[in-house]
Amino acid sequence: MPAIGEGPGYPLSAGSTRISKVTYEAAASAAPETKAPVLERSAVIDLEAIRHNVRQFVAIASPAKVMAVVKADAYGHGAVQVARAALDAGASWLGTAHISEALALRAAGIDAPLLAWLHTKESNFAAAVAAGVDVGISGWELDAVVAAARQQERPARVHLKVDTGLGRNGSTIAGWDQLVGEAMEYQDEGLLRVVGIFSHFAVADEPHRPETDEQIALFREAVAIAADAGVDTEVRHIANTPATLSRPDAHFDLVRVGLGLYGLSPFAEQSSQELGLHPAMTVRTLLSNCKAVDAGQGVSYGLNYRTTAESTLGLVPLGYADGVPRIATGGPVRINGVTYPVVGRIAMDQMVVDLGPLDPDTARSLLGAEVVMFGDGADGGPTADDWAAAAGTNNYEIVTRISSRVPRSYVNEIPSDAAAAVPAEAGTDTP
Repeated sequence: MPAIGEGPGYPLSAGSTRISKVTYEAAASAAPETKAPVLERSAVIDLEAIRHNVRQFVAIASPAKVMAVVKADAYGHGAVQVARAALDAGASWLGTAHISEALALRAAGIDAPLLAWLHTKESNFAAAVAAGVDVGISGWELDAVVAAARQQERPARVHLKVDTGLGRNGSTIAGWDQLVGEAMEYQDEGLLRVVGIFSHFAVADEPHRPETDEQIALFREAVAIAADAGVDTEVRHIANTPATLSRPDAHFDLVRVGLGLYGLSPFAEQSSQELGLHPAMTVRTLLSNCKAVDAGQGVSYGLNYRTTAESTLGLVPLGYADGVPRIATGGPVRINGVTYPVVGRIAMDQMVVDLGPLDPDTARSLLGAEVVMFGDGADGGPTADDWAAAAGTNNYEIVTRISSRVPRSYVNEIPSDAAAAVPAEAGTDTP
């Protein structure tokens, strides 16, 4: 009997028990793949939809400029790819919440004007100053940013934020005089430049609410106070997506477009289609099991759903680890042009649909069929709004929560106006 490790494919070095090489003939002789594999699950991002939406907002906001808000990895769409597409389509600025998000854009070679506005004591202000990232200032950050400017030996670029009613960060109007005065002292010393003044709306997605008028009035007051103190800003900005769409009096010099950039409506009574926006994300997978069951079959944890007759259950390999809200039982998926509600409890990795009674051949044919959780809805299929309704949340959350376990795949990477001159390339996948 040969010693362990001897024989074909397991050669040993003299005096050693280490396997030095393993060769599998089938793998070695296999022909190279010529066709890109179909991803088991993916979030497909249409960059032409992003460009279309940016062009819409550029036209609506003009002469104000557009800031494309790409925080939270561009609401789950991919910050670098979306930022480039938005700039291609006419956005002038980019916005992030955290300095770390802004630095990632700079590391990718994106040099457009860029603002980050949410900080902690551990935020890397020195890196922001060094990278030319504008910093939002609500109060306490001012001294930390000035210290970073001294360290980097270059002036910081700051936007002073006033709280006009949202009650989050931003200086109160009572403390505004002091913040502006201190900022101007530092500007006179050459340590910073007050680039902008900004605020944020609380209820602009409810256009009938009077608080938006009150916030605009308070913002104008804050701008006037700053002007009296000698502030000469490049940009004043308060409008988010809903205000850009519904309040031209709030456009000022710059509008910050987040949700609308991704083709989603901020209004309960108006759809994306009615606003002329194109949803950019489609989440899809492949049906992983399909089996006939008897009446009374329980489904998923808790057995909260049981079949009422002989039926066929389809297993969808997406769950709350992928970003599907666990609470969203009843959310729709599209299979072969038919929309089915999810039944039973949504688990970490999977959820179930009741396909009804099917003959065995039809059931077998569905194994591996594409399942769309949500997309643009153009074919009558499910949308992020449908899942938001099922989960009792908003469409912002649905797209943003799609996890990194779902690879992002990009289509229409070449702008449409360049496609005629450049041969079309296959979309890329980002794990």
